Amino acid sequence: MSPRVNIEEDVCIGSGTCVGIAPAVFELDDEGVAQVVDPTAADLADLQLAETSCPVAAISVEDE
Repeated sequence: MSPRVNIEEDVCIGSGTCVGIAPAVFELDDEGVAQVVDPTAADLADLQLAETSCPVAAISVEDE
């Protein structure tokens, strides 16, 4: 099963760190808020790195 990736959009500040780590998984929308595009496009280690690197802890990754 693939991991579940969630972004708290009201917490996200649009730093883009997640996009830099896993660009096939995350993108910034027109308002600069991170969105999950394809949670299967990176391995679990990269998803967890994006989670821990988010400066406002807006990303959560659950390994199902």
